[in-house]
Amino acid sequence: MVNVGIVGGTGYTGVELLRLLAQHPQARVAAITSRKDAGTRVADMFASLRGHFDGLAFVAPGPEALRGCDVVFFATPHGVAMAQARELLAAGTRIVDLAADFRLRDPAEFERWYKVPHACVDLLEEAVYGLPEVNREAIRKARIVGNPGCYPTAVQLGFLPLLEAGLVDTDHLIADCKSGVSGAGRKAELNLILPEAADNFAAYGLRGHRHLPEIVQGLNRASAGPVRLAFTPHLTPMIRGIFATLYAPLKDPGADLQALYEKRYAGEPFVDVMPPGSAPDTRSVRAANVCRIAVHRPPGTDLAMVLAVEDNLVKGAAGQAVQNMNLMFGLPETTGLGAPPVLP
Repeated sequence: MVNVGIVGGTGYTGVELLRLLAQHPQARVAAITSRKDAGTRVADMFASLRGHFDGLAFVAPGPEALRGCDVVFFATPHGVAMAQARELLAAGTRIVDLAADFRLRDPAEFERWYKVPHACVDLLEEAVYGLPEVNREAIRKARIVGNPGCYPTAVQLGFLPLLEAGLVDTDHLIADCKSGVSGAGRKAELNLILPEAADNFAAYGLRGHRHLPEIVQGLNRASAGPVRLAFTPHLTPMIRGIFATLYAPLKDPGADLQALYEKRYAGEPFVDVMPPGSAPDTRSVRAANVCRIAVHRPPGTDLAMVLAVEDNLVKGAAGQAVQNMNLMFGLPETTGLGAPPVLP
């Protein structure tokens, strides 16, 4: 049994971790922290979890609260995990950070995008980027996993087969992406309240989104040379979901893209390559740890067009974190993650 700690368990990612771990046969939530809500029972805050965590209450954060945990999930803003990482690792606890502290390999890039210096550059060097479809074997041995962001998961999984095969012009990649409002977190902001977000569709982060360097880092690793990517995120009037529409100019217009994707993701439990001509939608992955992908050739062009959908809170966050935990502790990768999507 894996004893789990969760730091920052009151947000959407935290409650999604709890939902998934409630049905995990080899994991036990031993501690969950919240500075503001210490003393509150989890089941009193989240009625959806009544009957699952009735004896679990939020406690104040600190090393004592997490003593004895085999792994700690950080469902927190950036900066929190790197401040506590050394003490946890010294106690033999492994870390899965769902924020950005251990995603970027270059500390200068981290400081550029997050406006604070990295607190433990030496640990950054040993951290493993937690995209199992790329780094599965390294994740098994990792003490620290930087869980990918929601946009980066969909964009990388969508582009990877094309880049690995060297089939596209890497100077002209486009990622046109949409997210539900839960991707912004459980907080009160004017643009996220119902009268503002409903019946509306808007681009944001046009001067640069923090997920861009993470995406480029992963695509550069898959490509023979550096990539140039135009990445535009949009906010859509839905709660959950990522829809990434990706474009890349083909070097070989005659390439069999369907066969390429089917071969690349054969045996991957959480990537579904759909049949030719398919168009995935976000509700087909709602509440499930799966990325569905369809690949197309728009008529009259030499472009590859890839459609990738995921639930931003599951494969884009908490589900992928549990997938990484399974790998780190030698469990079957799919443990606790087999529930089908929710419909409608």
